[in-house]
Amino acid sequence: MVLLFVAGAAHTARAQSSAAEGQKLAFDRGKGNCLTCHQIKGGDLAGTIGPPLKDIKSKYPDRNELVAIITDETKRNPQTMMPPFGRNRILTEQEINAIVDFLQTL
Repeated sequence: MVLLFVAGAAHTARAQSSAAEGQKLAFDRGKGNCLTCHQIKGGDLAGTIGPPLKDIKSKYPDRNELVAIITDETKRNPQTMMPPFGRNRILTEQEINAIVDFLQTL
């Protein structure tokens, strides 16, 4: 029982760390650059091209869908303005997952 608690606490700490890293990437004008197009709580100088990023976990309960959108939204919507961050290697798979961890906290 104690082992499960410790494992659960470690998982929670990793998720919080990943979400914090994801926020840094999302707000970084040289990496994720999400604020160029989206309003995000806590972000400055937000854009209005894309939808506000809020209630993400309820809008995208399957995190894989959100990963796919960030990786290459053109597969789902060829007319999108969203850059294909994964396909163009702007973000690594690990960075995309960190951003998804952050977005799921919104």
